[in-house]
Amino acid sequence: MGTVSEYFGSLVFDDRVMKANLSAKVYKSLKKTIDEGAKLDIGVANAVAAAMKDWAIANGATHYTHWFQPLTGITAEKHDSFITPSPDGGVIMEFSGKELIKGEPDASSFPSGGLRATFEARGYTAWDPTSYAFIKGKTLCIPTAFCSYGGEALDKKTPLLRSMEALSKQAVRILRLFGNDSVKCVRTSVGPEQEYFLVDKKMYDQRRDLIFTGRTLFGAKPPKGQEMDDHYFGVIKPRVEAYMKELNDELWKLGILAKTEHNEVAPAQHELAPIYTTTNIATDHNQLTMEIMQKVAAKHGLVCLLHEKPFAGVNGSGKHNNWSLATDAGVNLLSPGETPYENAQFLLFLCAVIKAVDDYQDLLRISVATAGNDHRLGANEAPPAVVSIFLGDELNAVIEAIEKDEPYSGTEKTKMKLGVDVLPKFNRDTTDRNRTSPFAFTGNKFEFRMLGSSNSIACANIMLNSAVAESLRIYADRLEQAEDFETALHEMIRKTIKDHKHIIFNGNGYDDSWIKEATEQRGLLNYRTTPDCMPHLLDEKNVTMLTSLKVFSETELKSRYEIMLENYCKTVRIEADTMVDMARTEIAPAVEAYAMELAKTAAAKKALDESIPCAYETTLVKKLSALADSIFDGTIELEQAVAALDSAGNIGEEADAIRDVVLVRMSELRAACDEAEVITAKKYWPFPTYGDLLFGVK
Repeated sequence: MGTVSEYFGSLVFDDRVMKANLSAKVYKSLKKTIDEGAKLDIGVANAVAAAMKDWAIANGATHYTHWFQPLTGITAEKHDSFITPSPDGGVIMEFSGKELIKGEPDASSFPSGGLRATFEARGYTAWDPTSYAFIKGKTLCIPTAFCSYGGEALDKKTPLLRSMEALSKQAVRILRLFGNDSVKCVRTSVGPEQEYFLVDKKMYDQRRDLIFTGRTLFGAKPPKGQEMDDHYFGVIKPRVEAYMKELNDELWKLGILAKTEHNEVAPAQHELAPIYTTTNIATDHNQLTMEIMQKVAAKHGLVCLLHEKPFAGVNGSGKHNNWSLATDAGVNLLSPGETPYENAQFLLFLCAVIKAVDDYQDLLRISVATAGNDHRLGANEAPPAVVSIFLGDELNAVIEAIEKDEPYSGTEKTKMKLGVDVLPKFNRDTTDRNRTSPFAFTGNKFEFRMLGSSNSIACANIMLNSAVAESLRIYADRLEQAEDFETALHEMIRKTIKDHKHIIFNGNGYDDSWIKEATEQRGLLNYRTTPDCMPHLLDEKNVTMLTSLKVFSETELKSRYEIMLENYCKTVRIEADTMVDMARTEIAPAVEAYAMELAKTAAAKKALDESIPCAYETTLVKKLSALADSIFDGTIELEQAVAALDSAGNIGEEADAIRDVVLVRMSELRAACDEAEVITAKKYWPFPTYGDLLFGVK
């Protein structure tokens, strides 16, 4: 296969391939479309399509697909072959610019949240030329946006691209005020760290909860979990190492910048981190990464679990979204810089993020809300559901000095009059990392840590981009009208710090006292569950902001509210039904069978000698019989709770009933089953235990 540098991106129609296969005129026109958003001429599209087809066929492709990201949370594709009949009875291989630019998959069965009736099937996919086409298997995959016949976004990419454009527009306005007339656009960049579990496929196949829901619904705590911290950064096991090697090879062929791999805290848990790239490309790459993780695992007799909490009692899996801003010239706008010009500019963009996170805490929480992530947020491996910002000691001292209009007592005694005096330079890592913070500044970027491992990163970045764009819009409107730019800038930054400093917290986010302080003293939001936060998507301030920036229409927002709550309800219903099935047909019979064996053993002993006490058998039979009754009752109660959901008046009421009743019944049934597992002989237990799953991969 050659060296990595030789095969990296070999399955991608990237800039190197375009330069080699397109005429200079076509290449220049396409680059203008990619870099500046210029309209794509059909002649150029035809030339690109022809070159793309020839390259794909030369690399073994027979089909093409418009690869898109519907609101299911995963990707979708419909394959069409390149073949066209020829007059002599054979076929020729064709692919036109029209086919490249637009497709028409059946949209009737994708979630629309009421945007369209199910009998209305027409939908459109539109090429995203900023994200390179690639080959997967025998198919040329063309990244696209997906919309309805009426033009409404039915996917996650369309609003993501809109949010990127909105942020770029407002950021450019700010940069113009600082005298930067050459900047054409500002791009957000993301590097999503991906956590996951690997379990043996033979064991996975014996557990219906893993098959149907992606997580274990039952499971007693094993004798050993993560208490020793010996798995974190530990030696990678040979079977896992072989998996990681093939995973890297497959990702590198697709131009995905997989960089770091290691064991995570929980047994059987691992992490992969890429080098960051432009947000829409990073989103495409992360969707591909999750898909390829699971495909490669199957080849190694493994299953890759991407659920946020596949095992109770050990760490769940998240996805850390490292987010930054840079100009088209590569200047990082969240890097402090060394000159007064750069310092003031940095502080304004920093304040824009602080203001955005505070003003739209609810949208950031909503962007990571799923049934799976509700199990993880607030646990000791994830940030709390309360959104706060970590800046670190030195940067926090800087903004405190600005607020008080006092000299900064850092490396220099400098009065913070912006644009005139110098902000002392500080290194990227001037403070320890805070792994408990939901939103942490890490030197020249922010790390949003609340995403669940199975989440599309599109949702979080849509809301983050939009919220920051709104802050910058407000700043630009005021500064463009200011009589004295420097004075107005200084006062604006000071006011932002004063008004929004309550969102800044550098302490331990796991401490219960912080949650009390955050909610009771600082007035921060604490939406523990998806049903708690989701209705706030339609709050007037959120609808106004997102529609004014043209990221969503009001109709699209209402549809997403419906879809996200519907996904929540369906997810938990499937889990509850699976629990009932497993408890009734697997666990209860196993408990009864073991109790019967114990009873028979006791009877046999008594037959031999009436004086034998049989305390062991008698005590266990009593416990198992009581637990069997609890399992029976719990199964019926859970079944009834699920059935009662059908009488809910709307999706919001159904979600509330799931949170308040169904999840409680699930927890009660699980408790009885897990207690029974601990005292049931292993040969009777119907499926692999936590110990088997977490330590079964050698």
